[in-house]
Amino acid sequence: MASLTLPTNATATDGTNSSSTIAPYATKLNGVNQPMNMVFMDVLWWSLGVLAMLILAMRLLQRGIAHFRHVGAMTLSGEAQVYWTKNRYSAWWKFKKHVLYAPLGTKRHNREIRLSSALNYGTIPSRFHSILLAIYILANIAFLAALDYTRPNAYSVTAELRGRSGVLAIINMVALVIFAGRNNPLITILQISFDTYNLMHRWVGRVVVVEVIIHTAAWAAVKHAATGWPGVWEMMGNDPFIGWGTVGMVSMSLILILSLSPIRHAFYETFLNVHIILAFLAILGTWIHCEVAHLPQLPIIKAVVVLWILDRVARLARLAYLNYSHKGKGWTQATVEAMPGEASRVTMHLPKHLNVKPGSHANLRFAGVNPWDSHPFSIAWVEHKPVHKGSLPSVEKETALDKQLREPETTTDVSFVIHSQSGMTKKLYDKAALCKPRSFTTRAFFEGPYGGHHSLDSYGHVVLFAGSSGITHQIPFVKHLIQGFNDGSVATRKITLVWVIRDSEHLEWVREWMDLILMMPRRREILNVKLFVTRPKSTKDIVSPSSTVQMFPGRPKIGLILENEVQHQTGAMCVTVCGPGGLADNVREAVRSVQDVKVVDFIEESFTW
Repeated sequence: MASLTLPTNATATDGTNSSSTIAPYATKLNGVNQPMNMVFMDVLWWSLGVLAMLILAMRLLQRGIAHFRHVGAMTLSGEAQVYWTKNRYSAWWKFKKHVLYAPLGTKRHNREIRLSSALNYGTIPSRFHSILLAIYILANIAFLAALDYTRPNAYSVTAELRGRSGVLAIINMVALVIFAGRNNPLITILQISFDTYNLMHRWVGRVVVVEVIIHTAAWAAVKHAATGWPGVWEMMGNDPFIGWGTVGMVSMSLILILSLSPIRHAFYETFLNVHIILAFLAILGTWIHCEVAHLPQLPIIKAVVVLWILDRVARLARLAYLNYSHKGKGWTQATVEAMPGEASRVTMHLPKHLNVKPGSHANLRFAGVNPWDSHPFSIAWVEHKPVHKGSLPSVEKETALDKQLREPETTTDVSFVIHSQSGMTKKLYDKAALCKPRSFTTRAFFEGPYGGHHSLDSYGHVVLFAGSSGITHQIPFVKHLIQGFNDGSVATRKITLVWVIRDSEHLEWVREWMDLILMMPRRREILNVKLFVTRPKSTKDIVSPSSTVQMFPGRPKIGLILENEVQHQTGAMCVTVCGPGGLADNVREAVRSVQDVKVVDFIEESFTW
């Protein structure tokens, strides 16, 4: 990028001539310190690149340790995995406790800030995320402030600020688009959740909008000083360079206003569609703005457009590939069942085979219910079904290759539990509830699977917390680990599943899947289930089926549960949580409190918006 040259029709000046007039500093690159802009551009690129490499190095180290632990522990009994329970380096557990797993303040992180049922101010970034964001924001402020204040002409300094803010805004737009993409390859490479990228996308977007406003204000201030407001309005209305720049600035400003948490949360589905339209106008306006004046930042905005188009094309290609089969199976169909407790159980009947890892999620669209809206949901259950009945083997003895070749072609059913809240989820439930029986079938579109980066196979002890429909994220891990325990392919020797629900009727959401899990061979040796019903209609409903499946009234004492698990810990422990923000914050607090005792890792699954 440092090789970018100045356009032939514009000349950068330093403004050292005190007799310089005002007007020239409102046009072209007069007063802009382009060489210094290129330096800051390179610094910003290298900073983001070095950060990505550091995260990659940390991920590779974590993967290496997990693989070594997995290989070394999967053949050992629980008692023989004592080595993996002990903290070896105090610096690491202190970093996890005080930085990596820590909320910004004392406890609140994913619990939403609400002033009323209608006003939602979102969540607070974690301490680690806040540190990264603070460094990023302060760096941009420093780059903006690094101007040549010794220039005798103040309008020349303003012109330098105009150039600096414009360059930084366009550079940051590259990161902005990358963070917004669901098919971003960095998600898989760095094993960073899309939820984290979405957080970064929001904050980078805010920085971009502020820099664009500064860029416009710096130009307008000089132009107003030279010609007054009539000259400013005349340029905005008649000059393509200024006019399209204004389109970009107005579009970005509207995005900033509409993305404020109270507005975004109150009208989220409308916000998404408007957001896409405004983003398109912002990018288009910026491109033409740079094209008309042949600005050296034109290749960067073209790269932004390419990245934005590639993500959209990848999403469309993924939708077409997963949801249509030319072998007579047609399009994906969805069966939607209304369940007790205002939840919908959705089964997507995909027309082809699909492998899904535990902990994955997918975005769903329904042709008959808000077809333009797409929302992420955790995948609860996966079942492969043969298309045609398999034939008997033609020979008495066959090789593994022969067996693989004769395996019947399969399609995949992917199931979800969607709790009715508002918008699309409520319409989906209401439509199913009005049908007789309480279900309907419609054409739908499955986009995914996403996530599934975290493997729990190397942990001897796994504790899974779920709140309400968050159980859908944990069930695939339970099934996978029990199967791995039977196959001897995982190190896990103890699983504790804690599920918190408001009413016992919510058990119906996943009863048929849990029944299949409870019937798996050797399940009692490894799995303990604790069900907490916070608002039971009657104490008669709270009956523990067995010593390994227990039910309790009221809310769980997360700290006591985790302390008990740590006292009887088997190997390295991983604690995961998926559910309401309050539950997630309680689990996070409990995990942090035992960091100095034994090896306890923490994974949180959330969809903040």
